[in-house]
Amino acid sequence: MIPSRLLIWLAVLLITPLLLGGVTDVVPNAVPGIGHFDFSGRTLADLALLLNIVLVIAAGVDVLISGSPSEIEIDREISEVLSVGTPNPAKMLLRSKCRLPLTVTLHDDPGDLCETDRLPQNVTLDPWKENSINYMVTPLKRGATTLSAVHLRFATVMGLWTRHEIRSLETPVRIYPDIRAVYRYELMASRNRLAEIGVRMMRIPGQGREFERLREYRYGDEIRQIDWKATARQRQLVTREFNVERNQNIVLMVDCGRFMRNETDGISYLDQALNSAIMLSYIALGQGDNVSLMAFSNRIERFVRPVRGKPGIQNILRSTYDIQASSKSADYSLALDYLSTVQRKRALVILITFVTDEVQLNVIGESLQLRSLPYLPMCVLLQDVGIRRMADRIPSSDLEAFHTSAAAQILTGQAQQVAQMRENGVMILDTPPELLTERLINEYLMVKMRNMM
Repeated sequence: MIPSRLLIWLAVLLITPLLLGGVTDVVPNAVPGIGHFDFSGRTLADLALLLNIVLVIAAGVDVLISGSPSEIEIDREISEVLSVGTPNPAKMLLRSKCRLPLTVTLHDDPGDLCETDRLPQNVTLDPWKENSINYMVTPLKRGATTLSAVHLRFATVMGLWTRHEIRSLETPVRIYPDIRAVYRYELMASRNRLAEIGVRMMRIPGQGREFERLREYRYGDEIRQIDWKATARQRQLVTREFNVERNQNIVLMVDCGRFMRNETDGISYLDQALNSAIMLSYIALGQGDNVSLMAFSNRIERFVRPVRGKPGIQNILRSTYDIQASSKSADYSLALDYLSTVQRKRALVILITFVTDEVQLNVIGESLQLRSLPYLPMCVLLQDVGIRRMADRIPSSDLEAFHTSAAAQILTGQAQQVAQMRENGVMILDTPPELLTERLINEYLMVKMRNMM
């Protein structure tokens, strides 16, 4: 219970005369009394004391006739699974058991991993009625957390007090990578608008073994795809078209080392990588492929065994939502050694990482080349936005010129090592973090359409 400003000002005003006890006979003798009360000859302190007693009584009565926080029931409605970096809707339900109308101010305690929007809010509660407020909860980091408490306050009838309570209301939630991107993809796909999110869904005839249809010959079709019997019947060239092969293996390797703690626009590289891995997994599962995921640093943090079908995305989400970047550097040889023991079939192995110099790229290249297993390796390199910005700027001082030169030298060394890895058969995707998802999806679809696996 908090005293209002009105009560504080009245108390200060009435206590001040008590501190001036030496002031006497401030009330003239000519002033008549009221009933049995005769004010003549009284000091200002006497009158202030009387008024203070009246104020104390009024304050007590105000508490008694006003509602109590215990007469308000509160429930929180929010999904058990939230998407990091995305506003998630939440709702708070209030039920009044008070005989008086109340205007309640509500605020939610989102914990350390989230922040709220549209709060605090004021809501009017009529006697024995219900009301609700809607607001947004935006998770800042992945992991498990608990929305622990609700703050509510309202003024008493006479406005002398503010009733305040921190109500314990625990709601456990799990914060996943941005799974809403999956729903946006499905929506765009249903409307044939995937180009708006950067995904090129061009139709290229597959080179697999599963026959799909016969069609007219087009310039560029291979001779071996011509169906000569159908050509003889139709008296024109007819080509066999095959579906892109399904049931192929995709392995996503996500670097969780300390360099993945770097951020761009407030989102860590690890979160960018996981968001893209989840999105690619969903699309690959929709294509009928088997998807497994490994997260590693200087040890194997998590390994999700191959799943198949779109419902398998839930297994990947549950297994990876609480992965955090390690304080240790990533050990690529260890990760690939482990992979060789759990994945012996041919697979497209996609390594998503962030490196700072050509030495790390050399380690990655050597690790991938030393594998004798039938892997099709793809190395996805997240660009260092700060280094590239520094290399592209025009220096205005000697110090800036030195920084620009050093940044350009780093990028040149990386480019040379990337070219060497390409010559050794490693596919390279060098991309800014914000474009990772769309470029990774397009690269995967191109690999599928060309039957490179």
